[in-house]
Amino acid sequence: MSKKINRLVVIGLGLIGSSLAKAARDRGLCREVIGFSRSPDTLTKALNAGIVDRVVHRIEDVAPELGEGDVVVIGVPTLTVPSIIRSLKPLLADGVTITDVASVKGSVVNAVREAYECIPPQFVPGHPIAGSEKSGVDAVNPGLFDDHRVILTPLSETGSQHIQLVQALWEGAGAVVSKMTVAEHDEVLAATSHLPHMLAYALVDTLSKMRENQEIFRYAAGGFRDFTRIAASDPIMWHDIVMANDKAVLSVLEALSENIERIKQAITTGDSDHLLGVFTRAKEARNHFSKMLENKAYLEPMTQIIDYRVAPGGHVSGEIRIPGDKSISHRSIMLGSIAQGVTEITGFLEGEDSLATLQAFRDMGVVIEGPTDGRVIVHGVGVNGLKAPAGPLYLGNSGTSMRLLTGLLAAQPFDVELTGDESLSKRPMERIATPLRQMGALIETEEGGRPPLRIKGGQSLKAIDYELPMASAQVKSCVLLAGLYAEGVTRTTEPAPTRDHTERMLTGFGYRVDRKGAVADLVGGGTLKAVAIDVPADISSATFYMVAAAIAPGSDIILPHVGVNPTRIGVVNILQMMGADIQLSNHSEVGGEPVADIRVRYAPLHGIEIPEDQVPLAIDEFPALFVAAACAEGQTILTGAEELRVKESDRIQAMADGLKILGVDAVPTADGIIINGGPIMGGEVDSVDDHRIAMSFAVAALRASNPVLIRNCNNVVTSFPGFVSLANEAGLNVVEERR
Repeated sequence: MSKKINRLVVIGLGLIGSSLAKAARDRGLCREVIGFSRSPDTLTKALNAGIVDRVVHRIEDVAPELGEGDVVVIGVPTLTVPSIIRSLKPLLADGVTITDVASVKGSVVNAVREAYECIPPQFVPGHPIAGSEKSGVDAVNPGLFDDHRVILTPLSETGSQHIQLVQALWEGAGAVVSKMTVAEHDEVLAATSHLPHMLAYALVDTLSKMRENQEIFRYAAGGFRDFTRIAASDPIMWHDIVMANDKAVLSVLEALSENIERIKQAITTGDSDHLLGVFTRAKEARNHFSKMLENKAYLEPMTQIIDYRVAPGGHVSGEIRIPGDKSISHRSIMLGSIAQGVTEITGFLEGEDSLATLQAFRDMGVVIEGPTDGRVIVHGVGVNGLKAPAGPLYLGNSGTSMRLLTGLLAAQPFDVELTGDESLSKRPMERIATPLRQMGALIETEEGGRPPLRIKGGQSLKAIDYELPMASAQVKSCVLLAGLYAEGVTRTTEPAPTRDHTERMLTGFGYRVDRKGAVADLVGGGTLKAVAIDVPADISSATFYMVAAAIAPGSDIILPHVGVNPTRIGVVNILQMMGADIQLSNHSEVGGEPVADIRVRYAPLHGIEIPEDQVPLAIDEFPALFVAAACAEGQTILTGAEELRVKESDRIQAMADGLKILGVDAVPTADGIIINGGPIMGGEVDSVDDHRIAMSFAVAALRASNPVLIRNCNNVVTSFPGFVSLANEAGLNVVEERR
């Protein structure tokens, strides 16, 4: 069956019906548009305005003409739909497609089932999410549906050919079509559309009755006018909608009433924390919910793909302040949230991954102010104060958020589901689920131990002595965080040193962690006390500028206040082994974390065999180190780094592929890579949506003979917002291209 519509019959020429008819006629979506209304005046206006090709005064006058390929759209008020359905049943052939535009689907489906004693395959329930406070045929707008969503709620009995025809109609009118169940539609619309209209009507009605507030409409500010604008909508239509969707509306009204009552109590008792919590959560939720449901970013969504085009040559110089450390930013939110008191964080990394962690704790009832210029204030709720989130915790692309949160949530009294974007959903989580299950946690994963993770609440955890099968700071931290809630002493033993930010920060929050060599242990049942945290600059982000200065003749760069935790300085050690001129100065300690200024000046590099004990200390920095190896004289060999194959991408393969395109001899191995230094030619490489690979190839352009085009760089904001502007300030020549 062709998706091209033959005849379109619109029953009811109000705003929606007339706008759809006009759009179909103007855009040639069907052979003929026919209008029907009980009002002769409406029909005359529709015909004169070119909204329809012809009109009929009775459905019986056109029904005999209709057959397969014809579509009847019921565009009358919700409570009128049942009578229209009953009148159409004996008139329309089985091949005619029937759809509607009512904003309540349950009552419409029930009316169809009652009239037909079944759901006929020809019926496709639909609802365009578009409208205006104006109504009637005079308000016709053929562009009303452009880029607006139309929800179809087909049932199991609905014929696929009829669904395709209705979908083609709405898409031809400019709409974006999605599908959901009838029940889900009515619940969502009760909360997002029906309730706001009721509140607008109720507010205006209340104020209009208050004699002392008669002047309020004269002096009302824009916010009041914007909110109450919808109270100018058709009252009959909204009366019908609320009556038809009464159960769902009552449910959301009850939830709102409870929240308002708590707000009243907070005002009465002077509970400023509760009020601040309501306002901060609402502010962030305003944008968060739609992004979470559509798996979009926490930062402003990018509708276009970003590529980097980097000019060849040049050098870097000057003093560059790198954004805050991502690992410490994550942990500062987590531990601040379960501490007693108010934690003030400065230098917080306002990147995609860190914001995912912040939003997760907001969803669990923690009041968090900011971030504003790197400053965040966390009102801790204590170790046992987290609350069940309203839905899944969406963690974007952040593996750190998911792995650490799983440990923290394993013993909470509530069930919780952790989800992420497409990339995170492919990453292994069995490595954390296994030890947590040994502690008594109930955790479900998808096939292959991948997200989403579903954690069953109310479990009593018991401490374990866990020997990590691989060096992983995230697995270690996950087990230790679960140990906060476990009975006894939780102990982790690492096969090789990994970053110890969790142990250091727990100590900073007053929670004792005993550390001796590869072993860390803590006793469950303690408390954390709020502290001030100054997040140092991220050495992983600083790495790109360290490598840039190390490979580009004439470079001399200073990176102040960088975190130089001994478990993170593998990149410094490796570059120095390769001959890099690196100096650390102004050593100090901030919140238990050592920091220093790092100065790097160009010096010729030579290839080395990277010691395996340095691999865990530089695991995130290897994509950039591979670029240094490509610019070094001789051969560089990396082994013992199989962890790189399960990061945001298979970083060994992705870097090897890209280096080969640029003319570098790079041979991937099962647990590493062999790189023979030589000239870099330039060319087009794919970052495979991995932020560290994108930035590494941007740095490689400093030694390229031709431009380097890097595809798919959107995810750079996950760890390094502002990378391009800072890179250009330092001396690179990076241009963002959007497609």
